[in-house]
Amino acid sequence: MNQLIKQRVSDIYLIPQDDHYRLLTLNGGQLTPQKILANESAIQIITYFKYHADMAVSEHRRPQAGAIRYQKSRVDLRISTVGDFRGRETLVIRIIYPLGKQYQLLFPRQWDQLVDMTKKRGMILFSGPMGSGKTTTMYRLANQFSHEEVVLSIEDPVEIYQPNFIQLQVNDLAGMSYQELLRLGLRHRPGIFIIGEIRDVNTAQIAVQAALSGHLVLATVHAQSAIGVIIRLRQLGVPEDQLQQALSGICYQRLIKTLSGNLAVMMDQLSGPSLMRKIRANLVGGVSDEWQQLVAKAVEQHQIAPAEGKRIKAG
Repeated sequence: MNQLIKQRVSDIYLIPQDDHYRLLTLNGGQLTPQKILANESAIQIITYFKYHADMAVSEHRRPQAGAIRYQKSRVDLRISTVGDFRGRETLVIRIIYPLGKQYQLLFPRQWDQLVDMTKKRGMILFSGPMGSGKTTTMYRLANQFSHEEVVLSIEDPVEIYQPNFIQLQVNDLAGMSYQELLRLGLRHRPGIFIIGEIRDVNTAQIAVQAALSGHLVLATVHAQSAIGVIIRLRQLGVPEDQLQQALSGICYQRLIKTLSGNLAVMMDQLSGPSLMRKIRANLVGGVSDEWQQLVAKAVEQHQIAPAEGKRIKAG
């Protein structure tokens, strides 16, 4: 664990295969096989993490989720397990790193553009593949204003502990859904909302209403490009006139491996008149011309390898 945390791995997988288990890691969107483990060793590891995450050790089929504070490295671990048709469990560990100085942008001016989006208030939406750093970007952005604004986050689960935020966690069994927590949150009159994910019609409607009420709303949406976010909101029933009034910006991001060996964030951003034109247009998806130009520029300036540029060119 210590070695993988030093490597800034985002996810660890223990997956059964035939008479053994495979240990794999996800780092910068790339899945890497690490080693083969005997069944007995893998089961002991799974049991260890389930025990410390307050999960039912004797349950091997139903999906379970838990969390651990890994004190030695000061990171949080999100644990999930599920059994296959033979009762063999798969373990996935998501490593949540604290906000720090590791955050790097391939093109630093994009951060200034992101901050400019907040001046209009309204809603700024983030999309990108799993592990691309969307939550980290939202938290860093909100943290800049936390000394003068109340920041309230609603997540499932809370990924990053931030002591100067009000952090609420979804618990459907206790009647604490995204919608209920959003309604509750509005009574606290926060200046900034962080919504872990807009995933259904009701959450989309309440998030839009919060943005129209003058809150700064930062949220993630599943989409494969910045333009895809607009399409997804339409699928969730948000009318065009509300999109034009509520939406201040869109940021699609990827974690990209640089030639120096580090991981850096690159963004495809939409805001201002460009965003309004995209909302009014009959869009079919795909990345913007600017994204492809930035990829070409990064290769030309020897920031990333040509193979990496080819991998991310389509978003």
